[in-house]
Order: sequence, then C-alpha cells, then structure tokens
Amino acid sequence: MTKFIVGVSGASGSAYALTALRALAEVPDVEVHLVLSEQARRTIVLETNHAPSDFEALAAVTYDDRDLAAPISSGSYRVDGMLVIPCSMKTASAVAYSLNTNLLVRAADVTLKERRPLVLVVRESPLHVGHLRTLLQLAEIGAVVLPPVPGMYARPQSVDDIIAHTVGKALDQLRIPNELFRRWR
Repeated sequence: MTKFIVGVSGASGSAYALTALRALAEVPDVEVHLVLSEQARRTIVLETNHAPSDFEALAAVTYDDRDLAAPISSGSYRVDGMLVIPCSMKTASAVAYSLNTNLLVRAADVTLKERRPLVLVVRESPLHVGHLRTLLQLAEIGAVVLPPVPGMYARPQSVDDIIAHTVGKALDQLRIPNELFRRWR
C-alpha cells in the first residue's frame, strides 16, 4: 500500500483537486491522506457545485488543518509523497520558508525534509519577482513546481481535458500510473 498526502489550499482551482482525488481513488493500493485548508473549504463552495465533504469522501484519511499533532506532521510517519493542488502563493511561500502554521504546510515541510517527492500545482498569474524567488527557493530545496499549464498538443476539447492534463502531469511526478491525458506519440 502506498500513501500519498493531498493538500488543497485556497487558491482558485478546486476542480484540479477534485480531479486528482477522483483519479487517485481509481488507483489500486493507493491510500490518500487529505488536508483541506480553511480557505480551500470556502473556495470549493465558491467555485464548484460540491461541498468539502465530497472531497473528503474520496480520501482514506482526512485531517483538520489546525491539527499540528496529526500523524502526517512527523517524518516518522511514512508516506510516499505529497501533492498540493491547487497551491496558493501564500502556501508556497510558507512551505519555501518552513512557516509551519498549519498542517498542510507542516506536512509539506516534513515531506521535503524527509526527501520525499513534493509536487506543488502553484496557481497564480502573473508572477512578480517575489513569487519567482519563492518558486526558485522551492525548486532548490527539492519541490517540483508544476503550474497548471495546458498542453495544447493533447488537443483538449473541454475544460475537463485541460484539468486532466495538469493532474496527469502531477501524478506522473509522483510515479502514479495514469492515462488522464493524451501523451505525445
């Protein structure tokens, strides 16, 4: 059984998280540990026809973002990697500089310190120099920065296709098999 943490921040893009959780639910022997930030709970309601509980239903284990004593806050709790989707610049900045004020950021920090894969689907545009420095800091300390950039070679026919492409690329970084998008041939 492989365990992955999925963190959902309050950045716009709740549909990316929902697609990722649905895809992970289809992969045999994958256990998802989910953390929704407080702002993510608000954004989910604003952007989708879903409730936070719909996201939580797709995970094996869910955590309160305020619980800094949760198992995933410790490096001794074994997981295989973490995906933050979407990842706000606030969350990216907190991870880059180890500002462990909530469980989502703490779990990401632990993932990095334990040299486990951390994929951040950073959702911000345009980027100013401070954002770029933060993203460089993240890359230098071992995170994969994967903004949701559509691959037009896949010839997307819908918004769902564009979302699936980003999610598929993120899952690829965690070595999770998927066929969410048309690959270059």
